[in-house]
Amino acid sequence: MAQPDEEHLWVESARAGSPEAIGWLYERYFDRIYKYIYIKLGDPTEAEDLSEQVFLKMIESVSTFQWQGSTFASWLYRIAHNQVVDSLRRNTRRPQVPLEPVSDFLPSERDDPHILAEQRDSRDHLLEAISDLTELQAQVIMLKFGSGLSTAEIAAVMERTEGAVKALQYSGLQNLQKKMILKGYAPEV
Repeated sequence: MAQPDEEHLWVESARAGSPEAIGWLYERYFDRIYKYIYIKLGDPTEAEDLSEQVFLKMIESVSTFQWQGSTFASWLYRIAHNQVVDSLRRNTRRPQVPLEPVSDFLPSERDDPHILAEQRDSRDHLLEAISDLTELQAQVIMLKFGSGLSTAEIAAVMERTEGAVKALQYSGLQNLQKKMILKGYAPEV
């Protein structure tokens, strides 16, 4: 993991137009941005497309990025969030049926089809339960556990206090647990 000073240098180089720095930022953040978008949308193909759009927007506007009380990660996640919101608006107006990648149905020889089916089923149940949370709770849960952001980073992305993020995380996890139990996806504790 890069130190904040090292990341600062890479961001400044990217702002100056360095292709190497832009590549470094892409490599550093792509997987996290993809996971965030995938958890929000549940469609791997659309998540990949939107992730690429996030980085295209980053390239277009990195020269205007300002460090004013914000981290580069929070700026990037705001771009991702806006892309997700735009996508959801577009898809509400013209509903689409997501197609699962063929690879999901063609396990390799090393994969146990029963385990793959159970993992897919668990993921689908979790995404369904997350969709029942409030928008803010779901966003905190996805940023924390889907993207691995710290509470401070989530607060910056969501433009909330750390205390508010902690409260949303607590209530979101409580509600998520109740929903999973209620739907029979998790045992009562």
